[in-house]
Amino acid sequence: MNSMFQSSNALISRKGLHLLLVLTSMIVYLEWGGGNQSFLVEAEKELFIKLLSDPLSVMHPFTVLPLVGQFLLMASLFMKNPPKWLSWLGMGCIGILVFFILFVGLLSGSIKIIGSTIPFMLFLTLTIRQLRMMKSIPAN
Repeated sequence: MNSMFQSSNALISRKGLHLLLVLTSMIVYLEWGGGNQSFLVEAEKELFIKLLSDPLSVMHPFTVLPLVGQFLLMASLFMKNPPKWLSWLGMGCIGILVFFILFVGLLSGSIKIIGSTIPFMLFLTLTIRQLRMMKSIPAN
């Protein structure tokens, strides 16, 4: 009984981490030429608008992969026992963009960009740590 409680407790915190990963990915700050700036959530809003009018214009790995990752992690919130591969794939898809943005922030010396990636990196690290420590839960 005690191990069953620990398993469900681990799932709750893993789902919470998934939600935090999605939320912190949305506050990642972007800056690009011509004084343009945006949070990722604002860029995603524009992406969805363009997706409805001109789907081919938004088909790029740096736009599609993070969205897929967010959808995968959000889908895991509605599963009783989400598979570990779903977590890894979702984190990887979002992580590609966030690591690239962090790299750009480091090259440009932008404290805003670097600082906006730290919450995601923190929760990513915690989730990876939890997934590595988590034992496989046997299927019933």
